[in-house]
Amino acid sequence: MTTKDERKTWDCDQPQMPKDVVIQGRLVTAGHPPLIVAEMSGNHAQSLDRALALVDAAADAGAHALKLQTYTADTLTLDVERDEFRITDPTSPWAGRTLYSLYTEASTPWEWHAAIFERARQRGMIAFSTPFDESAVDFLETLEVPCYKIASFEIIHLPLIRKVAATGKPILISTGMASLEEIDAAVRTATEGGCGGLILLRCTSNYPAAPDDIHLSSLSDLRGRFGCHVGLSDHTLGTAVAVAAVSLGAVVIEKHFTMRRADGGVDAVFSLEPHELETLVRDTAMAFRALGSVHYGATDSERPSLALRPSLYVAKDVRAGDVFTAQNLRVVRPGLGLLPKHYNGVLGRRVVIDAPKGTPVSWDLLADDGAGSAE
Repeated sequence: MTTKDERKTWDCDQPQMPKDVVIQGRLVTAGHPPLIVAEMSGNHAQSLDRALALVDAAADAGAHALKLQTYTADTLTLDVERDEFRITDPTSPWAGRTLYSLYTEASTPWEWHAAIFERARQRGMIAFSTPFDESAVDFLETLEVPCYKIASFEIIHLPLIRKVAATGKPILISTGMASLEEIDAAVRTATEGGCGGLILLRCTSNYPAAPDDIHLSSLSDLRGRFGCHVGLSDHTLGTAVAVAAVSLGAVVIEKHFTMRRADGGVDAVFSLEPHELETLVRDTAMAFRALGSVHYGATDSERPSLALRPSLYVAKDVRAGDVFTAQNLRVVRPGLGLLPKHYNGVLGRRVVIDAPKGTPVSWDLLADDGAGSAE
């Protein structure tokens, strides 16, 4: 149960402004386009050539960053056949498999990391990884990664978060399954441990995830409670949820990525193909541009359209001395006459000069003799 004192650690009576996060010279913060991260995971199918092809395809699609996962089956679990070491959820794409066999297939050989990172950097992408134990952090430090990701399952692994924070680099933390207490502990561990910026990623740890389970409304709550920028680690199919997240302030979008789902692979079923990743990059950029700022009135591009607003016009030929009536005075487009709000005030006023049909009504047309009244 949550105690009153515990609630105080999260409540934001006055929400903090998140600090800017800089990753390899790129601002990952509000007011800047979202960072699109292509997650390779195990979609390389244990082929370095395929892994490098995935890097090139992600770059061609416009992704800004390429992410790996750094572990071995032995650093992540035990080679044990008991039920607790087996995936028993029948809805899981890995149902029936032991953790050890799954992680053996899905892991990215550590000796490949340098080549994959170098290819990503050559293609202009940020290259980083998710470590799953302290030895992986030591290894990734030798490769000079610019930031780290903490997976949803590891959000409770506070010694790992403390180890990553000690590098002084930015951290992205996925929050799938985590309670507020667990998120709070992870945030405190990262910030007190010296991390160089923190981004919390909304995540639903189902594979694939259903849109009904995403709860994007949590993004603003996370940002307000913890004073961090927020993003989305997205396991839904397609790109719609990710685009919606950008409209709610997500500064990072992470999606798994493969060449072809039909080729299979441990994560293929919920991964984007290259043309879909390209759509994601384009549509999230468009969503960000559409956010703009608080604005009222005509934009510069709208100003020509002001002339097409309705206004008061002479609807039938009138002569000097005639009176404006409902028959010879109309509210029509375009907008060169008096504003429609003056209609009742112009009715009954005398005309001082001849005016043919189609003449915009101005005050100069009207006699100032007390007949009628202008609003």
